[in-house]
Amino acid sequence: MLRIISANLNGIRSAANKGFFEWLPSQNADVIGLQELKAQDGDLTETMRAPDGMHGYFHCAEKKGYSGVGLYCRKKPDNVVIGLGIEDIDAEGRYIQADFGNLSVVSVYLPSGSSGEERQTVKFAFMERFWHHLAALAKNGRDVVLVGDWNIAHRELDLKNWKGNLKNSGFLPEERAWIGKLFEEQGWVDAWRTLYPEAPGYTWWSNRGQAYAKDVGWRIDYHIVSPSLSGKLQSASIFKDIKFSDHAPLLVDYDYTI
Repeated sequence: MLRIISANLNGIRSAANKGFFEWLPSQNADVIGLQELKAQDGDLTETMRAPDGMHGYFHCAEKKGYSGVGLYCRKKPDNVVIGLGIEDIDAEGRYIQADFGNLSVVSVYLPSGSSGEERQTVKFAFMERFWHHLAALAKNGRDVVLVGDWNIAHRELDLKNWKGNLKNSGFLPEERAWIGKLFEEQGWVDAWRTLYPEAPGYTWWSNRGQAYAKDVGWRIDYHIVSPSLSGKLQSASIFKDIKFSDHAPLLVDYDYTI
């Protein structure tokens, strides 16, 4: 079995203070994809770099306290790819990939457009260029697992208050169509929705009001996998027992070895 976890930490130092690194060893994960490190390389402690003896790889944003992605790997990868090779995207630390034999595991963090029109424009520009990268990944013959915070809820089932968010970033028609076309045209597979067609699977809750307590959430964290892995999906779960972040870790088990 291969266990892969996706975890938006909303600050690795904050998550550390909330017990993330005490929890992690008990999960027996092979790979953990991190998003929103909100830290520079020099901010990372030894525990943050290599928890439970794992190999840690990071793509920090140039801006302090912002964005950033990482991967923890039980087995040392054959190769690690940091960034997309696109200057403005890579400055924000949004993509990291580890290769193990024929398997690639990617941690990705799409921009949020919720702060205003300018950032929504940045998000659309990212989506347009990332589309071409994903198309190339889909055609290269490798088994691929893309984990991360995509900042898009695909369907009405994927957020509690969908009617009230039809004009809000994260549930705009253009965003929903884009991620839908990844599945329909490029052939990518939504792991959670494949395993649990009718379970909402929320992974993020606003800090406003009582959203977390009332489970008024969004499903914006995904495992998106190549078709070759759709038959390898065993089970998935969302860990909510401890609140490390405004996101909850998403765990998926695969019938696969590396």
